[in-house]
Amino acid sequence: MSQQTKWSQFAVLVSVFFFWGFVAASNDILIPVFREKLHLLPWQSQMVAVAFYVAYTVGSIIYYFIGKATGGDVLNKLGYKNGIALGLVISALGTLLFYPAAQTESFLIMISGLFVVGLGFSLQQTAANPLAIVMGDPKTGSQRLSMAGGINNLGTTLGPVIVSLAIFGSVTGSAAKVADIGAVKVPYLVLGAAFIVVAVIFKFSPIPNQIKLEDDPTLDIDRVATPTDIASPIALPKNSALNYSQLWLGMIGIFIYVGVEVATASNLPQFMTEHLKGADGSPFPTEKIAPFVSLYWASLMMGRWTSSVGAFNISAGFKSVLRFIMPYLAFGVFLLINKIARHDITPFYVYAIVIIALIIGDLLSRGNPARQLLIFSLCGITALIIGMLSDGMVSVFAFTSVGLFCSTLWPCIFTLAIAGLGRHTNEGASFLIMMIMGGGLIGLLQGVLAGQLGIQPSFIVGVFCFAYLAFYAVRAKAILKRQGIDYDKLESGGGH
Repeated sequence: MSQQTKWSQFAVLVSVFFFWGFVAASNDILIPVFREKLHLLPWQSQMVAVAFYVAYTVGSIIYYFIGKATGGDVLNKLGYKNGIALGLVISALGTLLFYPAAQTESFLIMISGLFVVGLGFSLQQTAANPLAIVMGDPKTGSQRLSMAGGINNLGTTLGPVIVSLAIFGSVTGSAAKVADIGAVKVPYLVLGAAFIVVAVIFKFSPIPNQIKLEDDPTLDIDRVATPTDIASPIALPKNSALNYSQLWLGMIGIFIYVGVEVATASNLPQFMTEHLKGADGSPFPTEKIAPFVSLYWASLMMGRWTSSVGAFNISAGFKSVLRFIMPYLAFGVFLLINKIARHDITPFYVYAIVIIALIIGDLLSRGNPARQLLIFSLCGITALIIGMLSDGMVSVFAFTSVGLFCSTLWPCIFTLAIAGLGRHTNEGASFLIMMIMGGGLIGLLQGVLAGQLGIQPSFIVGVFCFAYLAFYAVRAKAILKRQGIDYDKLESGGGH
């Protein structure tokens, strides 16, 4: 049954998505600061990212076994908004560790603090992602999740700038040599205070504390009248979330998606250093690489802002117009932030042409998560192959455009994976969050391959990742159709 999105409640919910992006992207500032000041080896400084991403997996496992030990799902008993509030408090406790870490210059205490922050984020993600999908018409659930992801990417864009300003006194990074580790505590203590404030807001907000999770495998998606509705045992409720193949295949999908998203960005600087030259013929300057990495993450914001248009209850004509405006609005935000950071933004104007590919892909998907996953995965493969076969700025922008095509894959995979799980939705969401650890492991795999084959051929890892995601799009569609969930049967205006 269709229902209207309660935007006042949704606005409160997406605040936590902003925090996730803010902290994750700010880690890229902490890594070089601690490496330089504490004389860490490169792999040691990377423990900043490892501690943060592994915490998601550890947190999901902890919450899963707590649920099993207490004879039920944690969120079903605790409540969704209560779970998010508790997760915010846990993350706030983690930020407190930044004070002794900064005072003593202890790397171990600092990554322990990040680990605790990640544990809290894990609980928040497990509750917030299903809430974003069900807080309105289920047909536009993936678009609402894209909108929340767009707020997340606003955090990834602003986080490094704000943290750099707090630590270096400059957003250009030019003052890195005089950075004071003691300054690290300031932005994170402020962030911890913000966590507490938002936790209180969540506790007293009208956000649903429970989600209706019946055994009906449709989760209110329009049911298709086919013989399989009655005859097929696949359509019957199962006793575990892992018995639903759309979920465990989706778990692999989340692992791979986060992996290719993070690995492409993390290997872009090395590619530019090795394959591009500065004006004097020397390797491309590091300080000029940062805006390109920023463009990659901003590309995700462009795609998510565009996809989120379908969640609004506005006329079809206005939606069509917004589909062309939103990506360029997000592009403008990227240009503005980097202009404030005193970077030369003229090399990026040509990227306005690349964005057209995103708009075409979004129009072709028509709000169908399976179709969008397939189209954008094929676009990702194309972009990586172009990057591997060309050189210079063509390769750079090809690799950067992978961010455009990764932009909506999370909501697509998440929506398909938990569709039809009924009362197992919370458990399934927890399993999906568990797979975020792919952000570290896929990047490590590409790094090993880069050492053997070279950095440019190593992007073949991403090609294989996207190939699996294209397979999952086709396979999940078939699985869900047998369970009576057919996104192709949505009305032409239903998804957008």
